[in-house]
Amino acid sequence: MRDDIVERCKTLAEYIIKTGCTVREAGKIFAVSKSTVHKDVSERLKYIDENLYNKARKILEVNFSERHLRGGIATKKKYEKIKSWKK
Repeated sequence: MRDDIVERCKTLAEYIIKTGCTVREAGKIFAVSKSTVHKDVSERLKYIDENLYNKARKILEVNFSERHLRGGIATKKKYEKIKSWKK
């Protein structure tokens, strides 16, 4: 594996562990797609640094389990904003 990919995998995982951010948020910070972040952290990192992989995986699992709640909150805010415009 190329050195730049290895370094990106480690950097992404360390950032996700440090901040607890989602795959999309990490992608925006590092200017890569969410697919790249997901592949780096959930597939490639396993062969690079297994300890780092396990820590990052726990954060991603929490984010995955809370995903439906975040979506509901975002939708609620969207419609509250629209409702306030109509007044």
